[in-house]
Amino acid sequence: MIHFYSAESVTEGHPDKLCDQIADAVLDGCLTLDRNARVACEVAATKGHIFLMGEITASTRPDEAEIAREVLRRVGYNPKDYEIHTLIHPQSPDIEAAVNDPLDTGADPDAIGAGDQCVVVGYATDETPEMLPLPVVLAHRLTSRLTWACINDEQKRFGPDGKAMAIVEYEDDRPVRVARIVVSFQHAPEVDPTDLTELIWRDVILSALKGMPYDDSLELILNPGGHFVLGGPDADTGLTGRKLAVDAYGPFVPTGGGAFSGKDPTKLDRSGAYMARCVAKNIVASGIAQQCQVTLTYAIGMAKPLAVEVDTFGTGLLCEDDCLAVAVQSAFDLTPAGIITELDLQRPIYARTAVGGHFGREDFPWEKLDRTGLLMATIR
Repeated sequence: MIHFYSAESVTEGHPDKLCDQIADAVLDGCLTLDRNARVACEVAATKGHIFLMGEITASTRPDEAEIAREVLRRVGYNPKDYEIHTLIHPQSPDIEAAVNDPLDTGADPDAIGAGDQCVVVGYATDETPEMLPLPVVLAHRLTSRLTWACINDEQKRFGPDGKAMAIVEYEDDRPVRVARIVVSFQHAPEVDPTDLTELIWRDVILSALKGMPYDDSLELILNPGGHFVLGGPDADTGLTGRKLAVDAYGPFVPTGGGAFSGKDPTKLDRSGAYMARCVAKNIVASGIAQQCQVTLTYAIGMAKPLAVEVDTFGTGLLCEDDCLAVAVQSAFDLTPAGIITELDLQRPIYARTAVGGHFGREDFPWEKLDRTGLLMATIR
């Protein structure tokens, strides 16, 4: 049976992604000064204004406004065009107490509770080396190459805003052909976007398609809306966390919990999602299943997950999914403190996650494959 599956990605100059980058840069700045900082930074961007909001409790705080200006500068916007509004207050004492004194761990001095209730989802598949769905991998490749083309364009024909979409044909649940690619790119007002078609094809699309299944029937759609001169916050309001599917697995699995960016690792909708991905990836890498979805459920102020679910979509080879869920709880410490320690999350690594998806890049600690042997031993 033939199906078509799609995924999208956006460049670092997209207004929502601009906000994610600022939020995670603020988080990194806080963790650089205080590894125990509690951060929940939200950012909004519109024409002429950047709003930094949320809660931060730390022994020392960075200059959040200057961090925002540096991100604007790096992405390709002029910081002088924006007024920075910093509206940040300390973390709620009730939330702080719930994290510091979990209800369900007895006298364990190292235990901490979840910083909020959440349901998080992790996923992996063997259809690509990244263990992600092929449309997701291709969409991120396209926006990465589009950003590269913008940065290296000495004629300044491109703007920093842009997005891409990949539509892939599947037969019997396996990808067989890249069917369509959509690329939208911001350009200078004096530039006719059709004049950039050859450059986009050569430097963006062909580069992204390396190793991908495509043929002469591939349909290419460039700037379907016509001209794309006004971009970024000048054209559209940006908000932290509005690109949940782009950050995770596209439309292939449920999004689960809340957004990732701007949150320190006591927020399990971020760190729990990272651990769920680590679990799912280790299951697939071990050969236990061809694809796997792991769902973890947490309550605020409690350390142990309320539910651990594993779904291998009928591709499991060695045991039933409920038995695999038991094995996961033996092989992985799924408490907040265990996750933070195992993945070494109290350090400034988050700004790099804010563009190009949070999964599929080997330099992130939640992508490591070090529990395959333990999983195999546990289920036998």
